[in-house]
Amino acid sequence: MTDAYTDQDGERSVSELVRDLSQQSSELARKEAELAKAEMQLKAKRLGVGAGAFGAAGLIGLFAVGALTATLILALDTAMEAWLAALIVTVLYAAIAGVAALLGKRKVDEGTPPVPERAIDTTKADIEHVRESAKEARS
Repeated sequence: MTDAYTDQDGERSVSELVRDLSQQSSELARKEAELAKAEMQLKAKRLGVGAGAFGAAGLIGLFAVGALTATLILALDTAMEAWLAALIVTVLYAAIAGVAALLGKRKVDEGTPPVPERAIDTTKADIEHVRESAKEARS
C-alpha cells in the first residue's frame, strides 16, 4: 500500500525528504526558541528574587551600622561627654568614607575611558601587518 509520501517501492522522494527536513527544522527552531524564552523567564525570576534578597540584606546591614554607631557612642560616653563621643564616631565614619571614596575614584580612573584600548591597538597592528604583507605580495 502506498501513500502520498512513498513510491511503489515504499521509498520517499528526495523532494519529500527535503520538505520534511525543512518542516522539522522549522519546528525544532521554534521549540528551541520557546525553551530559551522559558529559561530566560525562570532566570529573570531568580534574579529578581536574588536582587530582593540583596536589597533586604542591605537594609538590615544599614540597621546594624546604626546599632553599631549607637553602641560605639554609648561605649565612649562612659569615658567622655556624649556629644564628644558622637563626634568621634562621626569623624571615624567620615575617614572611612573618605578612604573608600579615594579607592573608588582610583578604580574608576583605571577603568576610564571604557573602551578596549589594548584590543584596539592589537587590531590596528594586525591591520597594518596585513597591509604590509599585501604590499610585499604585490612587489
